[in-house]
Amino acid sequence: MAPEQITLYTAKICPYAQRTEIALAEVGATFKRYEIDLANKPEWYAPKVNPASKVPAIAYGGPDVAPEDASPDSIKLAESLILVEFIADLYPSSNILPADPVLRAKARFFIEIASSKFISNWMKFASGNPEVTHTTLLNGVDAIQDILPDGAKYAIGDQYSIADIAFTPFWARLMLVLQKGIGAYKVEERESFLKAIEEPKFTKFNGYVQRLLERQSFKSTFHEDIVEAVFRRRLGVPK
Repeated sequence: MAPEQITLYTAKICPYAQRTEIALAEVGATFKRYEIDLANKPEWYAPKVNPASKVPAIAYGGPDVAPEDASPDSIKLAESLILVEFIADLYPSSNILPADPVLRAKARFFIEIASSKFISNWMKFASGNPEVTHTTLLNGVDAIQDILPDGAKYAIGDQYSIADIAFTPFWARLMLVLQKGIGAYKVEERESFLKAIEEPKFTKFNGYVQRLLERQSFKSTFHEDIVEAVFRRRLGVPK
């Protein structure tokens, strides 16, 4: 049975929302896309779509209506990792959520490591939180590299999966702010990280993230100019 209609509420700036957009691109889903201005959210968004007033969110099924008029007959879903798995379940032949229970567990474990060791820290670093240094970020990279399988393309093997989708938007944004010199971190912290990440010890990790950033589903959903402009306003320049 074909999936019902999907309306995605999203924002180009948001890495969590990009997770969902990558998943939709990977499975080749047809969907309506509605951009939410996170600085000026529509009054109807929380009561009609997501009471938490966050993106991403999906309205699934129900009548074919304009996104602004989300029907009470559609199912409202939120939280990026839940949505990524939901999309994978709608399109099982995509294999972004493996059928094998062991690989599923490995994908979820990878997401847990990436979330706790890296994703939780990258914005703190960019915002100049003194408790998060370039060493903190490198420790996160180390933890991720430690669980990457040898000789494989992606997080759990040669099949691209929810694990890769969960991590990519955050690494891309960190590298954007570092390479463009955006952020409230100290200049020497930026230089130390960029120098260290090129060391031979991170060869496996660098090969992995290069493949992630070359993926068409990422490139088509990453709006670098918009992300850069917003971060310049929010974060300023290094000290």
